[in-house]
Amino acid sequence: MVKQLRKQETRVLTGNACSAYAVRMCRPDVVALYPITPQSEIVEQLTRFKADGLLEAEMIEVEGENSAMNSITAASTAGARVYTATASYGLAFMYDAMMQTSGYRVPVVMTNVNREIPGIHAVSTSQQDLISVRDIGWLQLIVEDDQEIVDVTIQSFRLAEDYDIQLPLMLNYDGYYVSYSAEAVKLPMMEDVDEFLSVLKKGPQRMTLVPGKPLGTAHGMLEVYTELRYKHLAAMERAKAKFDQIDQEYGDMFGRYYGGQIEEYRTDDADIILVTSGSATGTAKTVVDVLREQGMKAGVVKIRMYRPFPRERLSKALKGRKAIGVLDRSVHFGWNCGPMYQEVRALTPEIGNVPMMSFIDGIANLDITRQHIERMFKDIYSASLGNEYQETTWITLEE
Repeated sequence: MVKQLRKQETRVLTGNACSAYAVRMCRPDVVALYPITPQSEIVEQLTRFKADGLLEAEMIEVEGENSAMNSITAASTAGARVYTATASYGLAFMYDAMMQTSGYRVPVVMTNVNREIPGIHAVSTSQQDLISVRDIGWLQLIVEDDQEIVDVTIQSFRLAEDYDIQLPLMLNYDGYYVSYSAEAVKLPMMEDVDEFLSVLKKGPQRMTLVPGKPLGTAHGMLEVYTELRYKHLAAMERAKAKFDQIDQEYGDMFGRYYGGQIEEYRTDDADIILVTSGSATGTAKTVVDVLREQGMKAGVVKIRMYRPFPRERLSKALKGRKAIGVLDRSVHFGWNCGPMYQEVRALTPEIGNVPMMSFIDGIANLDITRQHIERMFKDIYSASLGNEYQETTWITLEE
């Protein structure tokens, strides 16, 4: 029996507009607004929705990102569905508040439009900002294109607010490349999004702050603090299978499946694999198609859930390969490699001691071109034949 997919509207939207449209369909109660390039279009569009009567949320125009995070954390503690968006400097400015949000385990959903963190010149693309907050207890998802923004934004509220998860979530996509690119996307109907999220109202409900009623927070109780950390990590581990489940259910309704924690492309018989994330994945898939026509058994694995790290799924996808490369759009200070490479490298006991290479490319707004990806696969293939290889390659510097 063929399932009847839900009706959808096709529109041409930028990546940022996709975020705003998807958030509106999720009916947030409170939205904190503060503009920063390349994210500003999101909050501008949400403000237009409010002005046009299409969004009933309480809109808080704050004086900075730190206030944005504190305000929606408080609102979420009181039971509201909340949202904000930021990038780069803004993410850095709310860092201390994000740790508090994490500790309280409130299901805040935030879009982070990836941009270089403060440095010599930061108005440019990289994923360094998401790397800078990877270990403060937030769930982190990374999407590739405009359609995935729509779909995973909706899924993000379902995941963060799930009774068994209850964690803040940050959805990432590449600034400038994805944020401003306009593509045809399919938008679900509002009533179908309501149905998809309605499962959150079934079963037990999360504890919320109610005036006049006590709610303990365990301040100063060190033993309880340790227990809370343990339970926080356990919830992050549960989020892996939950995200896979949500992806499947969303696909059943709307016809788009992404693979959950990771996406595999032409990996069934692949000898060599390039691990990617974000917008460069599309280019990598195109290169794989060409290499397959030439007889090279190449494949791509895209990391979609970065926190928690998809250890089990990734180990299974990479085991038995002859050589592996990892593409990072960021750097790992303290190690001469990319940060995602280092984490994939940590899977060696599970996948075997095969040649593994770190490729750093696309930082500071530089393009990750088809020629760059071809160079990566050429190096991976050479290593798979037993030839000597360079562990870390800064692609742009070696052109």
